[in-house]
Amino acid sequence: MTIVVGLTGSLSTGKSTVASMLEEKGAKRLDADAIVHRIIRRQGICFQSIVDEFGQDILNRGDIDRRKLAALVFKDFKKLDKLTSIIHPVVKQELREKVQGYKKRFKRAVIVIDVPLLFESGLNRDVDVTMVVKARRKEQLARATGDLGLTTAEARRRIQAQWPLTKKIRMADIIIDNSGTREQTKKEVERIWQKLRRMIKR
Repeated sequence: MTIVVGLTGSLSTGKSTVASMLEEKGAKRLDADAIVHRIIRRQGICFQSIVDEFGQDILNRGDIDRRKLAALVFKDFKKLDKLTSIIHPVVKQELREKVQGYKKRFKRAVIVIDVPLLFESGLNRDVDVTMVVKARRKEQLARATGDLGLTTAEARRRIQAQWPLTKKIRMADIIIDNSGTREQTKKEVERIWQKLRRMIKR
């Protein structure tokens, strides 16, 4: 059988790292963020709607400046809700189409949907297994300021814009702790991958 895994976490918990590890094992990965990047580009399906809603100030040389847009919406969650109302329907539709495409091509496969707002968007209802990557708040903030170049205040606002990690953990079928070393995470991913492999052989 083919199973669909919804993978999520919170800001800088290491969700994309785990998704990459699963992909290396053989999972078919679908990245919601990559879809967002494409649909908000100048020729993207959501570009004009976003510019009409938020104005020309979010542009940089004719393209949407994602940092400017983020600075705007993470200071006002009503604006964030408006942005997600523009983007989410398009992302959800594309993910559903891609999942159906994989299911037609592969009789036995693990499809991993890498989605930051899996539960918030309701996409958890489209998957067979939900997986949450967790990390300690201190590590989240350190990674967000170091890897993403955010200020601590910006990182905290982005974390607050999502459901609490504790709530996602309660709803998850599988939890991966990414608070340790990369090698420890790889061992956890290997254990979970073997579990997923057993599921698709049923």
